[in-house]
Amino acid sequence: MSSALLQWEQEQTHRWRRILGEAWAAVRRPVLALLFGGTMFYMGIRVASVSGSTLGEVELHRRLKETEVALKARQGELELARLELSRAKSIMEYSGRYRIPADLAASIYDIALAEGIDPGLAYSLVRVESGFFARAVSPKGAVGLTQVMPATAMELDPTLRYSDLFHQETNLRLGFRYLRQMLEKYQGDLRLALLAYNRGPGTVDAIRREGGDPSNGYARAVMEGQ
Repeated sequence: MSSALLQWEQEQTHRWRRILGEAWAAVRRPVLALLFGGTMFYMGIRVASVSGSTLGEVELHRRLKETEVALKARQGELELARLELSRAKSIMEYSGRYRIPADLAASIYDIALAEGIDPGLAYSLVRVESGFFARAVSPKGAVGLTQVMPATAMELDPTLRYSDLFHQETNLRLGFRYLRQMLEKYQGDLRLALLAYNRGPGTVDAIRREGGDPSNGYARAVMEGQ
């Protein structure tokens, strides 16, 4: 194993240990608070059951209500922490599977979800399109990680400049948004949506109108790589 590869693996391992440590720290606090609040809630109920003072019961019920509200808030925090931990683990797995930097893995994961695309599909599409190389330009002029055509990109966002297409987050957002549009156009048919992404919807529709099959191996390559 080369020293450069070993150094890269060590950096990635250190980075993910830190991310998981932060995620666990986020989980631990609401868990402990939830356990403490639950214990206090239970003890309050036991005290109320043996209390003979009406005034004391009123005060106790008030405090129990406050505790109940606090518990619900902690439950929300716990759920958010659980989701963050799940996200971190998924990103770490994809980063290792495709041997890509953590920041790129996180961008693909987050932007895919934001654009309504399954992250597994998003990673596979970027792998097939550019091999995760942000500066890739095809012979036909497709650009960046998702190999979006400049004309298509400008239709999606007329404010863009050509240089913007090499920006990691911008390119991912455009590519995934275009794939979502193709999925909507073909009513969720992933094979046709991927073929249209690769060949253009006009070409796919023309072939189908003539009774042909627009398949060219692209959709299979992306779908099998998920």
